[in-house]
Amino acid sequence: MRRASDSPYLVATLQTHLIGVAGLVVVFVIGTLRPINLGALGLVATFLVGALVVGESVGPMFEGFPVDLLVLLTGITYLFGIAANNGTVAVVVESAAGLVKGRPALIPWMVFVVASLPAMGGALGSAGVALLAPIALRLARRYGIDRRMIGLLVVHGAAAGNFSPLNVLGAIVQQAVTQNGFAISMSMLFFGNLVYNVGLAVVIVAVCSRRGETRLSPSSSMEIASAPESAIEPHRARLGIDQICTVIGLLLVAVGALVFGLNIGLLAMTVAVTLHLIFPRSSGDATAQIAWGVVLLVCGIVTYVAALQRYGTVDAVGAGIADMTTPLVAGLLLCGVGAVTSAFASSAGILGALVPLALPLMAQGALHPTGVVVALAISATVVDATPFSTVGALVVANAEEDERPRVYRGLLAWGAIMVATAPFIAWLLFIVIPSLTTSGAP
Repeated sequence: MRRASDSPYLVATLQTHLIGVAGLVVVFVIGTLRPINLGALGLVATFLVGALVVGESVGPMFEGFPVDLLVLLTGITYLFGIAANNGTVAVVVESAAGLVKGRPALIPWMVFVVASLPAMGGALGSAGVALLAPIALRLARRYGIDRRMIGLLVVHGAAAGNFSPLNVLGAIVQQAVTQNGFAISMSMLFFGNLVYNVGLAVVIVAVCSRRGETRLSPSSSMEIASAPESAIEPHRARLGIDQICTVIGLLLVAVGALVFGLNIGLLAMTVAVTLHLIFPRSSGDATAQIAWGVVLLVCGIVTYVAALQRYGTVDAVGAGIADMTTPLVAGLLLCGVGAVTSAFASSAGILGALVPLALPLMAQGALHPTGVVVALAISATVVDATPFSTVGALVVANAEEDERPRVYRGLLAWGAIMVATAPFIAWLLFIVIPSLTTSGAP
């Protein structure tokens, strides 16, 4: 009888998976040791592995390029570049500062709560982050608050709103489970994720405050004057027509994306082009403020990860784990796969792929279905703090140019911590402890 390991197809597929993963490691090593954009390296790796190893044509390679992400990043940074040049952002920041009423310590928590509301209301996390991150980062600059901390609170605030009864991620998970005859507690999924992200926010604020990198006091007049959005006097007695139109444009983008579910990238691009056309003088060279380096970075890495998904690498790893005979270990490893892959790819896509793979563990009866799903959901979403995810990339792209490298490194380090810790902690809290409690019950 011929063994499965003797199959040339299976051997070739295994080689493809190993080479694909090795390629990702090489990309990060070279990008760390040499001043080369990781996205450019990712595109090269996509071409080399696809053409030389898989024998793939160029068409499928281009299909993995995230056009929607490119439009989102360019549209948002273009629009807020115009808003910064004509003084609208400065006015909004000054208005937000007035709401604090001399208590800047409230700003981080205000940002966290506001970021969670759109996701709880049913919007994708990227929509709320796209609108809030530019304002929150400039407000942080206004008060001398660590921009990395504010960026992380925006990300985790949006993540805290995931899995509400109205959120699309909750619907994806529920559909994947119920279609296979299982039932889970959606309230446990929502509140478990909410509490986990609130806990992370407490840690973030505590660590940044202990390190003394957040003054939580108004910046000096010199720092405010040096901020790009202050290039035009923010304390105008009356708003100019260009600023009024910009505010209206921002509101249209917010309503269109959050209420009607329209594509926020295309909306932002449309409003930006319209404002630039009508007010070319006050808009300035807004296209120069588009974070092209971040766009290349994220789109290139996502393209390569999409290729690995296309080759079945993620599914192969997940299926191999699901076949393990030890349910507890299999649950931990599935959470790890979810965290690693979701750090570079769509959380919704990863959850849609991994939840069905976890169904055999649920069917064995050794693990509680709700606990498994909650652990997977948290592992696959808290890692969105990495600058390679959509929301993380939005934070980096909207940071001031002189601060962008520091914000990028901060989000990269925190994202790596999430990848390393979230699977284990979520597994321990929602899979191991409930299973021990259940097995010990009379």
